[in-house]
Amino acid sequence: MKPLFVDLADWVWLVPVLPLLALIANAARVLLGRTGGDASEALTARLTALAALGGFLLLLGIDVLALLRGVPGHRVAAAWFGSAEWQGTFSFQLDAISLPIATVTALIGWLVARFSTNYLHREAGFHRFFIVLAFFLAGIQLVILAGNGLLAFVGWEMCGISSFLLIGYNWQRPVATGNALYAFVTNRVGDSGLLFALGLTAVWVGSFEWPALTGGKPLTVSEARILALGFVTAALVKSAQVPFTPWITRALEGPTPSSAIFYGAVMIHAGVYLLLRLQPLLAQVDDVTTGLIVVGVLTAGYAWLCGLVQSDIKSALIFATVFQVALMFIEIGLGWTTLATVHLCLHAGWRAWQFLLAPSWLVVTRRRPAAPPAWLARNQLLYTMALQRFWFDQLAVILLVQPTEGFARDLRNLESRFIDRVIGEPGQGSAVDEERPLIQADGLPGRTLALLAGWLQRLENQLLLRGRGGVAELALRRVGEYLRTLENLLEQPRYLMMAVMATFVVIL
Repeated sequence: MKPLFVDLADWVWLVPVLPLLALIANAARVLLGRTGGDASEALTARLTALAALGGFLLLLGIDVLALLRGVPGHRVAAAWFGSAEWQGTFSFQLDAISLPIATVTALIGWLVARFSTNYLHREAGFHRFFIVLAFFLAGIQLVILAGNGLLAFVGWEMCGISSFLLIGYNWQRPVATGNALYAFVTNRVGDSGLLFALGLTAVWVGSFEWPALTGGKPLTVSEARILALGFVTAALVKSAQVPFTPWITRALEGPTPSSAIFYGAVMIHAGVYLLLRLQPLLAQVDDVTTGLIVVGVLTAGYAWLCGLVQSDIKSALIFATVFQVALMFIEIGLGWTTLATVHLCLHAGWRAWQFLLAPSWLVVTRRRPAAPPAWLARNQLLYTMALQRFWFDQLAVILLVQPTEGFARDLRNLESRFIDRVIGEPGQGSAVDEERPLIQADGLPGRTLALLAGWLQRLENQLLLRGRGGVAELALRRVGEYLRTLENLLEQPRYLMMAVMATFVVIL
């Protein structure tokens, strides 16, 4: 049993690799033009579903053997890169936190892939959806199973990219692309916090590995606090906690299956998982854990009030999801990590089922949504604030989205008004010389080369291309005449004998 256990745990890298292989296969089929018609949909969906199922079965086997022999712990598969002080590795952390969450995630991924086969039948972006879904499944498993922060960050970014692509699934609609941009910009705040913390980890800890960060080199209180704040910022944004909650309501613009696996069941828990992984670090800074409790309470109150006034099922479900995730933040702040892990797994499964059932919710319930409670309806101010979602959405637009769009416009203006004019733009050239209209150039480098080419052309004309009277031609003719005269003199006998005698004198 022991050798089998060791071998099976060493194959855990297949869990994120299998979806990537399905992605490559489906992308190759699309590029080769083999995805036309309804008949091609089955293979695309089957490849993604089998990849998720294979990861689930592998994790299930590791779970069973972990119950019998104990968890495998930290495993290093290969070295990535490094220096004399630290290195990045392909390592995996298989313990009581990662294994159950990764298993539930793989199961939900398989169920969503199966559900999407019929739900998205004959959709224009059917194959694109499954390609992005496979990319997400690989990324989220890297986040969960990674044994170091650097590999987890790679998975973190993969999840962000796939989220952006699926929110903008119907890219022809301005609302979809606008919401995708909104969510993408907001999540970059969290990504910057995670990257900032990882950079300081490399300096202060000397390793990206989770065991080294949570139980290796001792940190001062200030260092632990700064690292914790960076990681907590990433967790707050990814799990849509106050004040970053509004992005997740816009993310529902994507197809229902993506809403289920991204924002109802899996990705919204990524921030919770990150804090569970870093619980030993958080335990060193009581003020940060207290802040988690405060943020969790505020988010729970916000989600509860906003959820009471929603009139569509997906919005009501997403606020219920944010409420439950806020409770998990409170549990982590109180140090109840086991409860938070169990809560996460149960909530992910339950919420995935609810989101997948959302398109048929009115048929199942056969009744209209419940009206807001009377006490809330009587309080017009609170009711209006809940209906407007406390204006967090507008605040995020003002503070995050508009500055980002303004910065992008400024860069575009700089490029079009200065950079393009300096370096040139293809197809925008003009004649350098009126006498030679065919020679066109644009930008400083282009005009400089054109002027240099013109100068060289004039030099060539002056020296060589003036017919029979060019300066270079006359000089060469004169040199040729001198050489011919010298040759004629050397061919005469007396000068030849003098040359031979001079040679002997030099030799002797």
